[in-house]
Parts: sequence; structure tokens; C-alpha cells
Amino acid sequence: MDIKENKLVKYLIESKKELKKVTWPTKKETTKHTLIVIGLSLFVAAFLGVLDYIFSEVLAIFL
Repeated sequence: MDIKENKLVKYLIESKKELKKVTWPTKKETTKHTLIVIGLSLFVAAFLGVLDYIFSEVLAIFL
């Protein structure tokens, strides 16, 4: 079996070539995007927590 005929080897070689074409984000960009994700996650968690509290209080009035 010729090495060029091996589909796995061909896949790995092509993947390596494609990864060299990727423009990876800088450390500054990565940090910025990470902080945005964390901030949005905290906001959504707080928003849902407030809604949960409000709905719990409203239901407690009726039950």
C-alpha cells in the first residue's frame, strides 16, 4: 500500500497544510473576546436570577 493512497495520512497532511493558512487571534484579541463572553454570561445569569426571584415571589402570592 502506497503512503499516498492511505486516506488517514492524506487527511493529516492536508489538515496540517490548512492549519498553516489559519489567521490565529492575537493574545489581546483572545483576552478581549474572553472578557466579553464572561461579561455577557454574568449579565444573563443575573437577569435570569432576577426573573426567577420575581416569578417565585409572584407565584408565592397566588399559592
